[in-house]
Amino acid sequence: MMAAIGSRDFRAQDDNEPAAPAPAGPRVTGEGALDTAVKRLARALDALDAAVERRREADRNEDTLAAQVQMLGVDRARLADQLDGEAALARQLKEVNRDVAERLDKAIGEIQSLLGEEA
Repeated sequence: MMAAIGSRDFRAQDDNEPAAPAPAGPRVTGEGALDTAVKRLARALDALDAAVERRREADRNEDTLAAQVQMLGVDRARLADQLDGEAALARQLKEVNRDVAERLDKAIGEIQSLLGEEA
């Protein structure tokens, strides 16, 4: 005969004998619970270590990117200075070209007038 009371299962060996608790399944003892808790803690610490390492790697990547951005800024400033210098040189060359063209025109005019006088 079997009767269920609450979550316990009682079996009577004989109708005249009092019911005794049925043997339980694997029982968690104090040591078993402690072992389980230690294992869970170890897994949690492993997960935390992995998360910390991922964060460190992300920080290293961020630092690398920041250094690259800074290098690009330095390169940009250097290139801007070079561009300014080249633009100034181009302006000077235009002025010299204009001056040379005016002198050539004047020289050609004088040569033509000299040739015209001789003819």
